[in-house]
Amino acid sequence: MRSSKANSYVAGIDQGTTSTRCIIIDKNGEVVSVATKEHSQIFPEQGWVEHNALEIWDNVRAVVSQAMVAIDITPYEIASVGVTNQRETTVVWDPATGEPVYNAIVWQDTRTNEICRELAGAEGQQKWLDRTGLLLNSYPAGPKLKWILDNVEGVRERAEKGELLFGTMDTWLLWNLTGGVRGDDGAEAIHATDVTNASRTLLMDINTQQWDPELCEALDIPMSMLPEIKSSIGDYRSVRHRGILADVPITGVLGDQQAALFGQGGFKEGDAKNTYGTGLFLLMNTGKELSISKHGLLSTIAYQIQGQEPVYALEGSVSMGGSLVQWLRDSLQMIPTAPAIEELALQVPDNGGVHVVPAFSGLFAPRWRSDALGVITGLTRYANRNHICRAVLEANAFQTREVVEAMALDAGKELESLRVDGAMVENELLMQMQSNILGIDVIRPHNIETTALGAAFAAGLGSGFFQSLDQIAELISIKQTWTPEMSEGEREDAYEEWNKAVEQSYRD
Repeated sequence: MRSSKANSYVAGIDQGTTSTRCIIIDKNGEVVSVATKEHSQIFPEQGWVEHNALEIWDNVRAVVSQAMVAIDITPYEIASVGVTNQRETTVVWDPATGEPVYNAIVWQDTRTNEICRELAGAEGQQKWLDRTGLLLNSYPAGPKLKWILDNVEGVRERAEKGELLFGTMDTWLLWNLTGGVRGDDGAEAIHATDVTNASRTLLMDINTQQWDPELCEALDIPMSMLPEIKSSIGDYRSVRHRGILADVPITGVLGDQQAALFGQGGFKEGDAKNTYGTGLFLLMNTGKELSISKHGLLSTIAYQIQGQEPVYALEGSVSMGGSLVQWLRDSLQMIPTAPAIEELALQVPDNGGVHVVPAFSGLFAPRWRSDALGVITGLTRYANRNHICRAVLEANAFQTREVVEAMALDAGKELESLRVDGAMVENELLMQMQSNILGIDVIRPHNIETTALGAAFAAGLGSGFFQSLDQIAELISIKQTWTPEMSEGEREDAYEEWNKAVEQSYRD
């Protein structure tokens, strides 16, 4: 049993696309406890992806309790808690009952394609790029909210009467953590989001960090539904929920990819990381000057410390990363477990001419082709599951290269190395492939769960548990580096073959 000492730890809640995790770290940034629980993936129709928001809230409570019980501590010993979340995933609920009016619509969902085409009109996807940093497509939360208002019976009328609330998953969790329908002290739960999550809605002016009335009017969204926008790092309010983290201050909120950049210590302009999670997400810190991409990337807010100007980032988002491996495991049943893909791929020297283009939700950055469909090309009688496994891993590396090239064009300089994190970076074959295909070093930290770690670091900075960004950066160490083992000619030939395969995924 650990000795009871006030404010010995900080906690991070990471509400991700496929699971929810809670980590607890000490003053040295070491993870002393972790608990994880998966939630259901709901696919009602082709291109639709949903989650049960109530199931996710139950899982949050479960993993927090499990992480604390594992090391036998009480809320008294936790200085603060941070929240990070799958971004863009959209929830609408009734604050009087705490019941969502519909399943959460997940960031990968493409049902809003037609809505976005109509809104874009002749100006196209870049219509609001300068104002929001985002392309007008199915990715942001705003069109998902519009779909719920337009398609779930009675919801628009209730929203216009001020009876419903909207939020991304951070907002949903904050509301429940701070009391939900009834707080312990009778106080109203907080309805808030942070600037990083708000910057993913297509409803916030990224230049002012405020909700934009014209954008809300264009999407026909009542502004009374929208949460208050706050800094990423600062005082949100203490937890008021009975049973978990009672009275622990919430002092950090970040979208998951911003949290991963924070957890990698990406505090300086030019710092970049790629997360290999459900999708692939490359972020580069661009400092306090907003940079609008000219090469298919998104502009977003990396983080904001209370009382300071926001720090911006460029982002390249790929929808299918680790989820492609899950598809191979669950839908095709071609591999018994996700880690088994590495052993199978190692049984062949190359992909045998096979390429997998995972355009299951169209193609995201930098191509942004909503018409694309997933394809497997180059199949012959020679090809077997080992070649397909290898092609699946290569798809992650090739998609990352596309984003890295766009990032270099926007930044005006090449990346010298790439910091990586997420569950897939345990796959050493994939990391070597990535280094080969990029032609640069790939660097993995000791702690690869940098999303949850970033939430905990942010909370620690917000509560004074950590004193500065420099102190946090010193806690991050490198575990392994991969260097290129492929010639320039081989690299370019392989990339050319990949591009030919991608072109076969286009329908229009």
